[in-house]
Amino acid sequence: MKLNEQGLEQLKSFADDQPVFMLNYLNYKEVVSETGKTGAETYKAYLEAAMPFFEHIEAEIIFKGKPMATILGPADEALWDEVLIVKYATKYEFFKLAQIKDYPHELRASALLDSRLIFCR
Repeated sequence: MKLNEQGLEQLKSFADDQPVFMLNYLNYKEVVSETGKTGAETYKAYLEAAMPFFEHIEAEIIFKGKPMATILGPADEALWDEVLIVKYATKYEFFKLAQIKDYPHELRASALLDSRLIFCR
């Protein structure tokens, strides 16, 4: 995925003492070629591997669900597979997680056909 420098700058300039919410909009691969597992199965394995890291920093998954229907917006646009919202105590907790050496970034990437990570407050 391509890093959006403008979005990253907004996150960096966000208040130091307020929680940060990251909306993950996920489109899974049908099959992960390296393993033969589905993208959903691989993402589930990623979440299991990532949970100890979330517990180590101040972060928690506060919502995980399947998009069901577009209420406002294009009716013919296909919805992706899942939405995940992670709450970080501060922006620094997000940056900590992004820099942990053993964090399973590759497992997450292998599960996804496409994704969006959207900073929210």
